[in-house]
Amino acid sequence: MRPRPLLVYDGDCAFCTTWVQRLERWLGRFPEAQPWQWLDLDELGLSSADVTHYVWLLVGDRRFRGHEAFAALLRMQRSQALRFVGQLLVTPPFSWAAALGYSLIARFRHRLPGGTPACALPRS
Repeated sequence: MRPRPLLVYDGDCAFCTTWVQRLERWLGRFPEAQPWQWLDLDELGLSSADVTHYVWLLVGDRRFRGHEAFAALLRMQRSQALRFVGQLLVTPPFSWAAALGYSLIARFRHRLPGGTPACALPRS
């Protein structure tokens, strides 16, 4: 169990790195953020498949991935409006749309502004 929340993201992806830095500036409360390439994944209980397909937020013994990680970041904020949006993102039917949106962004992140060919997910 980690004493401090940790956001794990793909440091080889320019799109991911850019958005982590933006969110760090925009959100008042932000966890430690580390690229998975710098971490001992076994120690965190994550696999390479886990971290190449999802961003992860580890908070104590709780683990959030993908859109749920983003929602948890919003629920950590002081702003009641951001906490509300974070709760909506994990409540059906909004969670279905959030999961689909995250999946599409992750799949096509190499084509989005700031993305590079290195951002492409491995073919599975």
